[in-house]
Parts: sequence; C-alpha cells; structure tokens
Amino acid sequence: MYLKNMFLHFGLITHHRWLVFKLCLKAGEPWRGFTHDLSKYSPTEFFESVKYYTGTHSPITEAKKDKGYSLAWLHHKGRNKHHAEYWVDNTAPDETPVIPYKYAVEMICDKLAAGMVYMKKDFTKEYELEYWTKEKEKIRINKKTEEFVTAVLTEIAKNGINKTLTKANMKEFYKKYCK
Repeated sequence: MYLKNMFLHFGLITHHRWLVFKLCLKAGEPWRGFTHDLSKYSPTEFFESVKYYTGTHSPITEAKKDKGYSLAWLHHKGRNKHHAEYWVDNTAPDETPVIPYKYAVEMICDKLAAGMVYMKKDFTKEYELEYWTKEKEKIRINKKTEEFVTAVLTEIAKNGINKTLTKANMKEFYKKYCK
C-alpha cells in the first residue's frame, strides 16, 4: 500500500503543479507556476503526505487529525510565499502584511488547481469561491489580500477562469484591493 501511495501522491502533486503552471501562465506569472510547490517533493513533505494519502483531500488534514499537527504543513507554509500563513508574524507591527502581487496571484492559481485536482469532474467555476468563503474565516490574512482573493474568485464564479484569469485583470484587481 505504501509503494502504491508513493506513486499516487507523486502523480497527484505533479498534476497539481501542472495545473498551477497553466493557470499562472494565463495570469502572467509563469515563473511562479514553474517553481510552485517544489517543496512537496522534499522528504519532510513527501513521506508524511504518502503516509496520509487519500486522493480525495489533502493528506495534511489526515496528519492533523491523527497527530494534532503536520510536519509537512509546517515545512510547506514556511517555504511557500503563496500561503497566507507564510506572511503571519506575531511580533511584527503589521502581523499580516499585504501579500505581494506575484504570490497573491499564485495563491489564487493554487486554490483553483487544488479544487480541480480533488473535485475532478465535479469542479465548477463556483466551487473555489464557496470553499474560500468558509476557509477565509479560519486563517489569518491581511484584509486587503482577502478582499483581492474574494473579488477574483467571485469574478471567476460569474465569468469563468478563462475570461477572468488574465494578467490585465489580475493587475487591475490587485491595484483596486491591495494598493
């Protein structure tokens, strides 16, 4: 079972990265897509994720249920600037700064790709907005960044990914909500 999960998890994260890359290309951030989530192949993240692999949701959730924490998540969020948790600093004057543009765009692409990977044929253009509406209440994120993500996902829910996820649109949304 462990060997099978290794191959399945490798395929899942590689597929996820491929989708993020394609979405980042649309949004005008190809380098962010190319380098996205490389830490998932590190031993700390990869082997814990294999152990808790389900294929239907993040293995991090399962690790947290079992152990109360996830070493993979602690490692991942500390190395990947597209996660809101990377930017939290309880001792800084601004504990949750506005996430810089390129990482905020990568965050949106990451969320969309995760929904596509786990929901498969059931993914809809509205799915990620519905998920985000629940998720944002549980994370610490700068209000401006939260509004940016919400606005983009709302636009995607209305008009779809192809019409919304363009470099011009992302820059316009970011300027409106984060500047």
